Amino acid sequence: MPQRKSEGPAGESVGRAACRVLLTANAEDKAAASRQAAADWRAGRLNHDDWPTPPDRPARPDRPVLLPPSEMPKRRRGGSKATRTALLHAVAHIELNAIDLAWDIVARFGAQMPRAFLDDWVAVGDDEARHFLLIQQRLAGLSSYYGAMPAHDGLWQTATATHDDLAARLAVVPMVLEARGLDVTPAMIARFEAVGDDESAAALKVIYEDEIGHVAAGVRWFDYLCARRGIAPEAYFRQLVAQHFHGRLKPPFNQDARLKAGMAASLYEPLAHAGAGPAQFD
Repeated sequence: MPQRKSEGPAGESVGRAACRVLLTANAEDKAAASRQAAADWRAGRLNHDDWPTPPDRPARPDRPVLLPPSEMPKRRRGGSKATRTALLHAVAHIELNAIDLAWDIVARFGAQMPRAFLDDWVAVGDDEARHFLLIQQRLAGLSSYYGAMPAHDGLWQTATATHDDLAARLAVVPMVLEARGLDVTPAMIARFEAVGDDESAAALKVIYEDEIGHVAAGVRWFDYLCARRGIAPEAYFRQLVAQHFHGRLKPPFNQDARLKAGMAASLYEPLAHAGAGPAQFD
């Protein structure tokens, strides 16, 4: 990809800005680039005329060391500082992946979609960057940082598996993985509150409320694609998840939060009994 012109983002495309986020390796720089690209889009400084091919994999920092999910250390229970730090590190890793997933959707699929689609996913990319920086700040308060512990690469595998089909990407990422976050985050918040770590709990509450909107964006654009293709959403969702996710949805479900995001139980509950697979957000 050509170097960014020295005069700044004026006249640049949102597709090129998205690729710049994806090609930024340092985690905090990636978050900053995400926030800047979102600000440029909202201010009208980015057009949608130029769509370079996004990278197959985003650039990543040297740390954390990425391990296969099966080789990750077992997560400890309890409320010790070490346990809380490990949990927040895992959240930071999810949020960094989420930055790249949001901008990959923009770069890979935005050219064929309405401007409102770009508005939604640019906003998601901005939110995920804000979430990462929020958790990174909290890790610093616990004398740690993102990269201090190993992490796994399973989340980006979902992007690889759905690189050629926007409907599949929406079904698997916001409607399965992010919806899983709605299921498990309230219990995480309660664990932090139980040991008096109100700062970490507050950060997770911010993420939780924003993620309802992210899942809703996934549902909205999935329904849009189904209408455009003349396909019934529920059957198509289950077909795509079975084809691309290779796991099962794990109850209990946070039905209230999922319903706020537009996900009726009839959409996802049948998948809870379909096979077994890798761990998701928990």
